[in-house]
Amino acid sequence: MKPVYEAWRKPQDSVSVTSGLPQAMRIKAIREENTRTRTYVLDGALDAAPGQFVMALLPGSDERPFSLAGDDPVSLTIAAVGPFSHEIGQLRVGERLWVRGPLGRGYVLPTQPSHALLIGGGYGVAPLKFLAQRLLADGHAVSMIIGARTAEDLLLAEAVKRMGVKLWTTTEDGSAGMAGLATDAIPSVIALAGSVDTVVYACGPTGMLRAVASVCAARGLPFQLSWEAHMRCGIGLCGSCEVGAGWLTCLDGPVFDFNPLEYASWDKIR
Repeated sequence: MKPVYEAWRKPQDSVSVTSGLPQAMRIKAIREENTRTRTYVLDGALDAAPGQFVMALLPGSDERPFSLAGDDPVSLTIAAVGPFSHEIGQLRVGERLWVRGPLGRGYVLPTQPSHALLIGGGYGVAPLKFLAQRLLADGHAVSMIIGARTAEDLLLAEAVKRMGVKLWTTTEDGSAGMAGLATDAIPSVIALAGSVDTVVYACGPTGMLRAVASVCAARGLPFQLSWEAHMRCGIGLCGSCEVGAGWLTCLDGPVFDFNPLEYASWDKIR
């Protein structure tokens, strides 16, 4: 029988990438997710794995990386937190956005039916919703913890619940769900899974990812982290997204995965 989680995919096992040309896609729908976050549904499709990203481009302006919230149709969940994302926020249905990708490494799905625990903090929930869709389609049991500062900041909770995912929410101020951090809910979720093998997938702020790694290491759970780093080119040329040990987020990540034999390696990421 194959193990639920096969050998750790090491960064030096390189990804084949090409720079590619940006594709112009029209916006066919815009969904308001919370007070500062929207999902842009485009009229194109990509053959992508959950956890991969694209470089989004506005001609005459700039280019920035965004994780895919869906690949068919291409969907990007974007929070208005900087000049470029505010520019995207001015776009309307029918206007065009250019995308280049998919790029990087995505999440690795279990090789046999298992329990997948997804942990999302802040804007990291969007690519995990995409992952949940793939996991459910492959017959895996899926639980998800969504953490945020306040109830107003919770992202995609209702959409995830409608998919049939077992959902826990946490807020730092206690205004919704469990009071505390997303990692505080991990023991309860693992306990409910019982003896079923669990693989943990996480995306969110760096502090949350380090906490997830520590909890998983203590419990002997394989885990995959989608790491965020400053990124300019997306194809390994500029080196701006180096995160330690010579690893580039755009090529060796953004998803880094670890089994119990390789826990020491995760701490190389800074």
